[in-house]
Amino acid sequence: MTRTIATALALAALGGCTMAPKYVRPVAPVPVSWPTGDAYLRQTEAALPSVSYRDIFRDPRLQQIIDQALVNNRDLRVAAANIAIARATYRIQRAELLPTIGANSGYTFRQNSSAGGINTGGGTGNGGTGNGGTGNGGTGTGGFGAAGGTSNSFSASAGITAFEIDLFGRIRSLSEAAQNRYFGTEATARATRLTLIGDLATGWLTYASDKSLLRIAEQTAEIAQKSVTLTRQRLTGGIAPRTDLAQAQITLQTALSDLAEQRTLLAQDVNALQLLVGAPIDPALLPDGIEQAGTTIAELPAGLDSRVLLRRPDVVQAEYELRAANAEIGAARAALFPTVSLTSLAGLASSALSSLFTGGAFNYSVAPSVSYPIFRAGAARAGVAQSQAQRDSALATYEKSIQTAFREVSDALARRGTIADQERAQQALTAASRDNFRLSEARYRGGIDTYLASLTAQQSFYASQRSLVNTQLTAATNLVTLYRTLGGDSTLDVAPDDKRAVPAVQ
Repeated sequence: MTRTIATALALAALGGCTMAPKYVRPVAPVPVSWPTGDAYLRQTEAALPSVSYRDIFRDPRLQQIIDQALVNNRDLRVAAANIAIARATYRIQRAELLPTIGANSGYTFRQNSSAGGINTGGGTGNGGTGNGGTGNGGTGTGGFGAAGGTSNSFSASAGITAFEIDLFGRIRSLSEAAQNRYFGTEATARATRLTLIGDLATGWLTYASDKSLLRIAEQTAEIAQKSVTLTRQRLTGGIAPRTDLAQAQITLQTALSDLAEQRTLLAQDVNALQLLVGAPIDPALLPDGIEQAGTTIAELPAGLDSRVLLRRPDVVQAEYELRAANAEIGAARAALFPTVSLTSLAGLASSALSSLFTGGAFNYSVAPSVSYPIFRAGAARAGVAQSQAQRDSALATYEKSIQTAFREVSDALARRGTIADQERAQQALTAASRDNFRLSEARYRGGIDTYLASLTAQQSFYASQRSLVNTQLTAATNLVTLYRTLGGDSTLDVAPDDKRAVPAVQ
């Protein structure tokens, strides 16, 4: 028995070869450096430093929300379950590299009601004996010769069942493909985590901007209410026409409408954040306005070398899929060759339990087999062609993921290179609009200008305030976009070339 198992393991060692093509990482189909020009920031860093989301999102309230989401978010739970599924699938496939050893035992009681000897022996080996004669079966016993007699049969056996000797690396290639898909699932989970953190930061900043817009709408409604009151008094005194009152009421109702809309948006922002977090959010963790919240997002240097994109989780996942497709070519090629299998059985059989473990009760069998399909109408070669086409598709997908990542980072850098100038111009515009509105209102109160001039100045000031808030939101979310597109979280940095602990076969 020991010799049989040792022989099987030695044959299994012969299956160390594989017919899969040697994997070589494709050259990234993007320029080595980011675009340069007026729309882009001049970068001086040689490579993207390892950072965590705490280095970028520095507000403790946002950090607490992110920590809560990493525990409760349902998408992350689905991703974790998918990792467990992929890990189990890999273990199942890898287990086929080793033989399956089984054991069984049995007891049979038989009563003979007919006259004459009945031989119930059968099988292979040297251990089968019976009262009515000696048979050649290792797992059965002869029957009693006398009519109406009884017989007992005891057996115990262990062996290897249908073990494929992986001479041409078919099973090994399939195991490698399953392992790479397992690692790819881990990369997908990291991409889900990165996206979640980015969405949380964006949602938190959106709430901040809507809070600022709500405050602007409240201030505008208050000013408009005072204008209506003043214009009504002037109308009563015969100083202002009725059209001034109508225009003042239009401004007031517009502000009240915007006020109601902003309250709705704030409630929806909270709902969106709670969905991402997977639990209720403490209102104390929400920001007061974009003016303060936007300044808590830190810069993330992009670096000169675009190869930092190779560590983005979605790019890592695409490369693992390419590796898996490459391994499956080896499995398809190995299917062109014969399949070598081994079945062995060793056991004990006796008509009496007391003699079951004696030397005469021992029997064994070894049955190697070779199978090779003679005619399959070209299915095997078509399988190789199919796996090669799938590898080509995975290669194109991998290259496209890198190109998409490069474009996303380039767009974010282009926005980053101009947003500061836009924000300064918008702040200057808002300040000028504020002064213009204050002067126009004073001139109207003094009877120098018409109410239309004051109303136009007020509307311009209101629009410039809202534009400034939107610009501040764009500047802050641009930093979030850079964090997300560069994939620079230190907890997510696992490239396909990193060494990993291979799960043990269970």
